[in-house]
Amino acid sequence: MSIHGVLGEHTSYPTTYDPTILYPISRRIGRDEILKDTGIKLHDDCHGVDVWQAFELSWLNTVGISQVAMARFTIPASSPNIVESKSLKLYLNSLNFTPFATIDDVKQTIATDLSACVGADVGVQIVGLGDDTLAVCSPVGVCIDDSLADSQEMVALSDDVDSRFLTATQGELTHYQFYSHLLRSNCPVTNQPDWGTVSVEMTTNRQLQFGEILKYILSFRQHNGFHEQCVERIFADFMKVFEPSSLLVQANYTRRGGIDINPVRVFNCDVGVLGRLVRQ
Repeated sequence: MSIHGVLGEHTSYPTTYDPTILYPISRRIGRDEILKDTGIKLHDDCHGVDVWQAFELSWLNTVGISQVAMARFTIPASSPNIVESKSLKLYLNSLNFTPFATIDDVKQTIATDLSACVGADVGVQIVGLGDDTLAVCSPVGVCIDDSLADSQEMVALSDDVDSRFLTATQGELTHYQFYSHLLRSNCPVTNQPDWGTVSVEMTTNRQLQFGEILKYILSFRQHNGFHEQCVERIFADFMKVFEPSSLLVQANYTRRGGIDINPVRVFNCDVGVLGRLVRQ
């Protein structure tokens, strides 16, 4: 029996710089589905960003010595496309044996190529290994993961997202900040599981039931969707059910292929500073 098992699939990694590897995916695909399911339109005027953090960035200096760093890419949510994550990994690998005169040249090359792929200006920050820009921080607010600790009822494994768990009764205008580490969804390309921490900041006059919100988050466990689409579905469902005067939904997903993806969507508030969490 082969010792490789399911790891036996061969992937060819490029050894020369090749921006054509980058593969765009239209945001409209996921947003059209959200519009159909929720009635909430999230198209060209969507506010927020997708922050990609890459931990395996490398290139050559002018005498052929490998250089290593980390990077943060900021993609506006209003861009017409996202970039497929494996294509970004392969693209970054194509830089590994490419000489650059300066770090600024690396930064400008990546910014130009990613901007062309997604159809909007992408911010690129290259972070040295001695820099604490990507230091680990903690999510803000109340963790709702124990909200069902006293329940005797088994939480069913939903086939797909179930927004019926989200119920709202009239209450006083309140500003909420809460999070859950239990967001899990599946990649629509590979069906591999994606884990993340979802954080919500919301002002609403609807009274929240954290146990029911947790059940809603758990209903994503068998949902196939890109990270950006999952966050936008949560954002749209919260907009529909809770009718907030302000809303921020953010997910910090765990790393795959040396890259983690962190979408943030906002309504009537600022994106703020996105930090790196402990599982990243």
